[in-house]
Amino acid sequence: MDSFLTKLNSVIWGAPMILLILGIGIILTIGCRAIQIRRLPLALKYMVKNEDGGQGDVTSFQALCTALSATIGTGNIVGVATAIVAGGPGALFWLELAGLLGMATKYAEGLLAVKYRTFDNDGKALGGPFYYIENGLGKNWRWLAKLFAFFGAIAGLIGIGTIAQINGITSAAETFFDPEKLNTISLFGNEYSWAVVISGAIVTVLVAIVLIGGVQRIARVSEIIVPLMIVIYVGLCLFMIFMNLGKLPGVIVEIFQGAFGLRAVSGGAMGAMMIAMQKGIARGIFSNESGLGSAPIAAAAAQSKEPVRQGLVSMTGTFIDTIIVCNMTGMAIILTGAWQTGLEGSAVTIYAFSEALPISQTIASLLLMICLAFFAFTTILGWNYYSERCLSYLTNGNTKFSAIFRWVYIFAVFIGPYLTVTAVWTIADIFNGLMAFPNIIALILLSPVVFKETKSYFSRMAEAGTDDLSSLPLTEAKLDDEY
Repeated sequence: MDSFLTKLNSVIWGAPMILLILGIGIILTIGCRAIQIRRLPLALKYMVKNEDGGQGDVTSFQALCTALSATIGTGNIVGVATAIVAGGPGALFWLELAGLLGMATKYAEGLLAVKYRTFDNDGKALGGPFYYIENGLGKNWRWLAKLFAFFGAIAGLIGIGTIAQINGITSAAETFFDPEKLNTISLFGNEYSWAVVISGAIVTVLVAIVLIGGVQRIARVSEIIVPLMIVIYVGLCLFMIFMNLGKLPGVIVEIFQGAFGLRAVSGGAMGAMMIAMQKGIARGIFSNESGLGSAPIAAAAAQSKEPVRQGLVSMTGTFIDTIIVCNMTGMAIILTGAWQTGLEGSAVTIYAFSEALPISQTIASLLLMICLAFFAFTTILGWNYYSERCLSYLTNGNTKFSAIFRWVYIFAVFIGPYLTVTAVWTIADIFNGLMAFPNIIALILLSPVVFKETKSYFSRMAEAGTDDLSSLPLTEAKLDDEY
């Protein structure tokens, strides 16, 4: 099974998918005139200033935190380590490039999510790739929307949303509490540390408590936990880099050499470059989810009437996740040489923490375990919301199916710790690729809409002499005239 999954993963994440992911990012970057660079200060301002008068279920900041809760998880700690161990330091370059281009992709996803969303009879917002595929491309494309929703529901249930996250939490708990596996119990034909069993059970119970409260409770929990943990984790990583400033120039050179295979033996440069590119981009997409179509599901629930504004807010999610958090993790791992120790998963990042910080490995393990636990916990919550929205679209809003799915999702969290690390990440990569494909097709076909909306918004902003258009009236007729 491992062999089959590995082969399938290499096919899905081969050159065509890499070109598609990078290609749509390049198209949107050019068409929107490098909006992720030129308009980043404005996007960061919108991130902390909610829009007035918008219709939706949660504020723009809560929608962003919900998206970040699903985005910032084990991919930022374990995923980055896995990419660098497998692809070398050069993988970090491709991971960051995927993040930079992914900011334009995430902008387009957030914009389209608000533009093409609908509201049910209770006034709840319904949006995401399945709605901008159906409403933007027409009913004849509904099969593509259904395909995305199916892959999205499965990805959340047995991939990125549950198994990968809980596995990361329990592995970190085992590394800290029982690294020698001295206290074990026999389950499912294998020996597991009590640290794995107990931590897995605690997380499962906490997940169940939060999920029963729905999207509002998920948003409230994420709004508190996510910003706090980002500040703590990034602060620790910056301190590690500061303590090793003398090594920084050499690390930067090593990253660029690895990215383009310059250190490979004669004839192996292209192969080394492709491995670094594949691992970096795959882990980058896993981490920031740009192009996957998951974040626009959360963006559609935002209280917003300006698609471009919400697109800018959505864009900051990739900036925070990849350009900041993933980069901090990667630099710490390369600075300390942790990627060459023969360790895997969270153990690589724990080694980096203990080597770079003036603390013992025990304290380093504790700090990383806490960060990883909170990041992964909120990811589990966010992906439950995504998965349920996908299922709701497939079942035309049948609440019975959603209730059953929620308990199946909780069960997947419960069994996650007892699956192998390699299989977990491979399955997650496979379903990420499968759900990305229909979404990228939609983004390519709807890119002219993104360009027109962007041009219209900034033209109106220039005419009004203000960067806050939420108080100004906007009608579809006015937009059509401008087109």
